[in-house]
Amino acid sequence: MKKHRRIEHALLRGRYMKAAALIEHYGIPIDTVALKKLRENWESIQDSLIARIDADFGVFDGRTFKTDRFAQYLSSKGMSWPLLPSGKLALDDSTFKDMVKVYPELISIRELRTSLSQMRLSDLSVGSDGRNRCLLSAFRSRTGRNQPSNARFIFGTAVWLRGLIKPPPGFGLAYIDWSQQEFGIAAALSGDVKMIEAYASGDPYLAFAKQAKAIPPNGTKHTHGAIRDQYKACVLAVQYGMGPVSLAGRIGKSVAEARELLRIHKSTYPKFWKWSDAAVDHAMLKGYLTTTFGWMVQTGTQANDRSLRNFPMQANGSEMLRLACCLATERGIRVCAPVHDAILIEAPLKEIDSVVSQTQEAMAEASGIILDGFKLRSDAKLICYPNRYEDERGKQMWEEVFQLINQEEKEPVHGQESQPTANEQAHVHSRTTDSSYHFLLGGS
Repeated sequence: MKKHRRIEHALLRGRYMKAAALIEHYGIPIDTVALKKLRENWESIQDSLIARIDADFGVFDGRTFKTDRFAQYLSSKGMSWPLLPSGKLALDDSTFKDMVKVYPELISIRELRTSLSQMRLSDLSVGSDGRNRCLLSAFRSRTGRNQPSNARFIFGTAVWLRGLIKPPPGFGLAYIDWSQQEFGIAAALSGDVKMIEAYASGDPYLAFAKQAKAIPPNGTKHTHGAIRDQYKACVLAVQYGMGPVSLAGRIGKSVAEARELLRIHKSTYPKFWKWSDAAVDHAMLKGYLTTTFGWMVQTGTQANDRSLRNFPMQANGSEMLRLACCLATERGIRVCAPVHDAILIEAPLKEIDSVVSQTQEAMAEASGIILDGFKLRSDAKLICYPNRYEDERGKQMWEEVFQLINQEEKEPVHGQESQPTANEQAHVHSRTTDSSYHFLLGGS
């Protein structure tokens, strides 16, 4: 093994297993009262839930999602949708996940569809102490990312179920994620000066549109939101290797317009594209690609240009997350979960601000090590007891479900809990530095 691998990389991965063991030991705090209600009522409320949400779509027949009805709905609303080679609609959850970014009004139907087809609440792993724990399955994916069971891990289930995450009395949680991590990684590793400038601006999508002269220098997200969204979709399409047809479906524009957007990206960031092309060439000629710390993917006989271009961002992001978890846990921070490009931490309310800052410092340090001094920003979302984790993408679904449950049980609307104390309210503030805070208080 020594002939083929650098020992320091192997030791670092062993170091991460210590961090992973601590994370699996801590677990994620769960509102077991709400979970019990869900488990007891889920089967009985499914039909009522379908009736409520599907009233605006008309795509279900009983509990069955009908493809032809969904196609008719898309047509009536003038919505473009990716197709399979057979000409049928692509209805996998990955496609739905992408398309709700283009058409946010479809979020509720996607959550409903996912919940009905995948949700098995009995599989969610919650111990007698009210903590969600499961094997993180470190290094399981080709890019080296953790790959825990979607059924057992709270962050692997439908987004709305994340409302079950709730800190215990006297504690707070913080969900801290790197800002535009993949864009930042691509900018740093490619050395593209304009791309680095776009990341440094704080809003790389708006900056890209300005660099392309699609938005005036004084334009903002509020004054030119629609154009920014198109350029954002273009950036994400490049990161995931999407072509003009897929991008056209994502932005609801013609293939010609999508092709022009991709051309603009190439002309704006030529050094990035030279680096990306070189990565694919290396993979095809040498048969492999590696990260900064030596995580390798073998090209094999079924080489895929799209996955090869995406590998440097995904795999180096994985290295970054592992290192950040090592730094955080070794500094005594209670890390409850690593989540793709984010870390969920827990601390007493009186210490939460300090611990958030320490975690963000660890994440910035980790990014600087992986990217040769280039440090990525991070955003923090804080949840103080007695409030629960809230994801905007699942908020409507959560409210619909518990309204139905409370109708059956004839109880007050779930989540109408006591207001935060004055001491807890002292944590509600915002600041903008290299990191920004977004606080969640009062949401069920």
